[in-house]
Amino acid sequence: MGIISLEQTNRLYWLGRYSERVYTTIRLYSKCYDDMIDDIGDNFADFCTQLEIPNIYKDKEDFNARYAFDENDENSILSNLMRAYDNAIVLREEIGSETLSYIQLAIYAINKAKISRAPLLELQNVEDNILAFWGIADDFIDSETTRNIIKTGKRIERIDLYARLKIGQRELRRELHRMETRLIKSGMSYEKERLERLRGLIEEPAAGDALGWRSIVEEVENLVQI
Repeated sequence: MGIISLEQTNRLYWLGRYSERVYTTIRLYSKCYDDMIDDIGDNFADFCTQLEIPNIYKDKEDFNARYAFDENDENSILSNLMRAYDNAIVLREEIGSETLSYIQLAIYAINKAKISRAPLLELQNVEDNILAFWGIADDFIDSETTRNIIKTGKRIERIDLYARLKIGQRELRRELHRMETRLIKSGMSYEKERLERLRGLIEEPAAGDALGWRSIVEEVENLVQI
């Protein structure tokens, strides 16, 4: 593969981000769904607050139907999966048909989940296909740069979501180390000072139990310049 254009770089980066967003939000949504089915509470409002998305849902039934499967809801799992697909289909030559096929299989699985009486089982198949997509990308994409751009997007999205969800310092450290390696090898332009600040926010012992969650999100969101 020759020189990667800015448009290709942007699409590869967002392919990584959207595929990760689908994977992680399915895991969070599944926990929320189980709690509501078990009548633990209508906690979808907290879910929306954590992810900083508008709570446009009337009740838990509306949330369960629309957040996962409404393509007209720009924050839904399906919408993010379709954005991943839109980038992947344009990048067919760069990533290969085998890699693309797992995004297509994920769409097939989420459409089955939409009409299933046990949607979480089908959503597990979406997760499995996203995992297979990442695995086959490492195996089938010859260009190391292409792989690194996708994986940089994936790790940046994971840091962003983990910080929003306040998942923990140990997890953030692990993702930061993985992201840094990919970012440096990707050849993408990034702000070194911002990376230093991000490293400091994640690596330094927190005051009490509180990390600078909001600052981490702001730094990682603006790290890469495409």
